Amino acid sequence: MALTPQPHGFWRGTRVVVTGHTGFKGAWLTLWLHHLGADVFGYALEPLPGPNAFTLARLDEIAGSQIADIRDLSRLVSAFERHRPSVVFHLAAQALVRAGYADPEGTYETNAIGTANVLAAARACGGVRSVVVVTSDKCYDPRAGAPRHGEGDPLGGDDPYSASKACAEYVTAALRTTWTGDPSGAGSAAKQHKRPMNIATARAGNVIGGGDWSADRLVPDALAAFDAGTKLAIRNPSAVRPWQYVLDPLLAYLDLARRLAADDGAAFARAWNFGPTQESERAVSWVADQLAQSWGGGAAWQVQAGAHPPETQVLRLDSAAAAAALGWRTRIDLAQALSLTVRWYRAYRDGNPVRDLMLDEIARYEAAAAA
Repeated sequence: MALTPQPHGFWRGTRVVVTGHTGFKGAWLTLWLHHLGADVFGYALEPLPGPNAFTLARLDEIAGSQIADIRDLSRLVSAFERHRPSVVFHLAAQALVRAGYADPEGTYETNAIGTANVLAAARACGGVRSVVVVTSDKCYDPRAGAPRHGEGDPLGGDDPYSASKACAEYVTAALRTTWTGDPSGAGSAAKQHKRPMNIATARAGNVIGGGDWSADRLVPDALAAFDAGTKLAIRNPSAVRPWQYVLDPLLAYLDLARRLAADDGAAFARAWNFGPTQESERAVSWVADQLAQSWGGGAAWQVQAGAHPPETQVLRLDSAAAAAALGWRTRIDLAQALSLTVRWYRAYRDGNPVRDLMLDEIARYEAAAAA
């Protein structure tokens, strides 16, 4: 069965916690869940300074929100006990490679210990049926040698951010086994809950779309430079990444959470790749060229001079397991994703309300998914 958003079924009235709701993907997920009828509560740090989707879309008006750190276990447990969720999406993270070099200790604390805290809080409050822990395509050991990383490939990382995401995967797998007695998610957890708390991890690619103003990300950096009339500076134009439109992996998270909460949810309590098709695995230079062409007005890029921290040169994901077991596939190819993103930022610059822009994108995507 193919993935669908289930707008009038499972989500209506479901109590959900989203950690990281003030971030790029978290803001989109929070709004989509509200649109689907869920009762959403978010837990995260303050949004980054400057424009951000959470603030501009006024998401604190439609969802509960607590500004706090996932490293503070007691506050996290209290927040979960107040909201009493049945579904948890864990997106809160230090999410940037270069920031990981600047603060490796904080990156490991947030991405590894923070993940353990979120899972502990979910278990302590009781009644949680499904948890989706969002990690990263960069959790894989870049030296594994496979043309595409599958879920069984070795985990690792040559930089603090990537390694911290591998740690989050290990933490999740270990706690799932510890609490249930087996890695599938069934077993002794039923003694703690009326139904087992099934836990899965989700590894998406490089996600793009409107509403991302994060520094040191290609698309936001490119559009900011083009809008200012300057050349985009690129560190590594030949690096290849699995690019994908923001709503594609979010649909996967929604469907995975719904399946985890079902009677046979233990079968889905594992790691999953949700990457794009081969055609969307492109070099940074190709993406920059497409963005410049779509923006127009003489937009251009150049190679950034100087030494830079090392990064993985080629990263590809094998999503065959999700395709076979979940009906997973991307619906927006890279060229279309880049076009949609440029259109979104132009509409924002022209004064259109951000929440309306996001809801319009969600509505169009749902219509395409249903078709």
